[in-house]
Amino acid sequence: MSASDGAGGSAIPDPRPWPRHGVRKGTEYRIFTTTFEDLENPRTGRRMERVVVDAPDWVNVVALTPDREVIVVKQHRFGVSAPTIEIPGGMIDPGEDPLRAAMRELREETGYEADSWTSMGHVAPNPAFLNNRCHHFLAEGCTLSGAQLQDPGEDIHVGTMSLDQMRAAIHDGAVDHSLVLSAMLRILDLRSHSLATGAEEDPR
Repeated sequence: MSASDGAGGSAIPDPRPWPRHGVRKGTEYRIFTTTFEDLENPRTGRRMERVVVDAPDWVNVVALTPDREVIVVKQHRFGVSAPTIEIPGGMIDPGEDPLRAAMRELREETGYEADSWTSMGHVAPNPAFLNNRCHHFLAEGCTLSGAQLQDPGEDIHVGTMSLDQMRAAIHDGAVDHSLVLSAMLRILDLRSHSLATGAEEDPR
């Protein structure tokens, strides 16, 4: 679907494709590789090199207990040099189905398993230079089935939050991982402000 396909508003034309004149392989890292593409700007005709990060798809899981509490994980994140509160998730292994990956990550990181699973779609984490997707899942009826199965590079602490506590933590910035917010938006109204649209909205 293009931006011009939406209902209402002014139509936005699709930009022209950027011709690719070549590809140069970059560095391979443990969790992603880089590629440098020789591209031509269709507007100016100027050629330039742009980097694409080739990463595996990811999953994350909004996991709810029978009491409708959200299972959360807290771990140190090297990028921000601080602990973060998140929902379970991780990388999809080569050839692995996204749902199977979600089930595996929930079990490994938390020790919980779910009675029912629902796909909540996927998002592009950063299409400016990443070529992967993050798949969101809702897991309901989660109960503890065993110990965590952490790998040597993990130190994950597990807890639960009520839906109201999660909403408050997002609003005050205690939970600020963008992909966690993207998943939680699928089940919670996270508005802190409302814009007038000319139509009455249900405040609930």
